Amino acid sequence: MQNDAVRQLMEFYPRIYFACHRRHVRDPKSKRVLSAHQGSILDHLDAREPVMLLELSRHMGVTPSTMSLQIEQLVQKGYVTRVRDARDGRRLRLRLSLSGVRVREANSVLDTERVRKMLARLSPEERAAGIAGLALLAKAAAEQTEEYEKRRKPGRGRLPD
Repeated sequence: MQNDAVRQLMEFYPRIYFACHRRHVRDPKSKRVLSAHQGSILDHLDAREPVMLLELSRHMGVTPSTMSLQIEQLVQKGYVTRVRDARDGRRLRLRLSLSGVRVREANSVLDTERVRKMLARLSPEERAAGIAGLALLAKAAAEQTEEYEKRRKPGRGRLPD
C-alpha cells in the first residue's frame, strides 16, 4: 500500500510542478533574467546563515569549480556575497545580498497565476480535498526536516543530504 502511494506521488508531483512552475527567474527591479540554475542557487542561500561553497556544490550535485563560476556571476550581479572563512581562508562563506533576497522573494518556484488556473479546474470539494492532502504532506515534510536537522552534525552546514 505505501509503495503504491510513493509511486503515485512520484508520478503526480512532476505533473503539478511542470504545469505551475515559473519558466524564468527575473529581478523585479533591474528586469534582468537569471538562469533557472542561478535561481536555484539563490533558493539555497540565506541572508543571515552562511553556506560553504563546497557544501552547496555537493548538495546541488555539481563540482566546486562549476559552482564557483556560478557564484562569481551572482556576486558580479550583486545577488550573493562571499567572504573567506576566518578560520580557513580556503573556504568561502556565501550569503544572499539584499538584492538576492529581493529576487528570491519575487520568484517563487510556482507561478501564482498558473496555480490559480489549475485550482479553478477543480470543484470546491475537490479543491478542499487537494489542499487538505497537501497540508498533510507539508506536515510530514516539516517533521522529516526537523528530524534531519536534529541528526545533523555541528559544523557541517544547514543543507540536508
